[in-house]
Amino acid sequence: MSETRDKIVAMADRLVRTQGFNAFSYKDIAAPLEIKNAAVHYHFPAKADLGIEVVEQEIEKFRSQTSRWKKLPEDEQVVKLTEVFRRHSQEGNICLMGSLAPDFRTLSPAMQAKVLEMANAIIDWLTQCLEQGRKQGRLHFKGTAHTRALIIISNLQASLLLSRVIGSSAIRDITEQLLADLRQK
Repeated sequence: MSETRDKIVAMADRLVRTQGFNAFSYKDIAAPLEIKNAAVHYHFPAKADLGIEVVEQEIEKFRSQTSRWKKLPEDEQVVKLTEVFRRHSQEGNICLMGSLAPDFRTLSPAMQAKVLEMANAIIDWLTQCLEQGRKQGRLHFKGTAHTRALIIISNLQASLLLSRVIGSSAIRDITEQLLADLRQK
């Protein structure tokens, strides 16, 4: 990738996480990067192309992170996941999936498919982590691992939204309780 293309994707990622996908234009990317709108269009002819690239990079980053976490006990892997959400909170971001979900029906079919791929990658990984953690006796919860994964992800996403309104105590309190509940026999 070119340096300009990388900067465009990084700026788009930031705008999606802070404003939402439908709330920004190519001008919002071009102005702070001090490039012309045409440069953004050159790399990404349609906004959906840019959105797909942002999601693809997030999927790659997630898979890379979880691959590094594999050697850790499952409870520590879940801690790592919560730390990702805490970092986003400190940066004033919400998670990419949480930001794109409200706009999902307005996204192109190709972008919807990419967002669904991201959601499935996260939920599938967390489900497997929870299943393995329960087998190892490190994690404890009622119900299926898949349902617990959905509960955890929805709580983490909501904690980022609440943190914007009531402050960082929301994510701290929610993540601490989620982890305590998983470790409690």
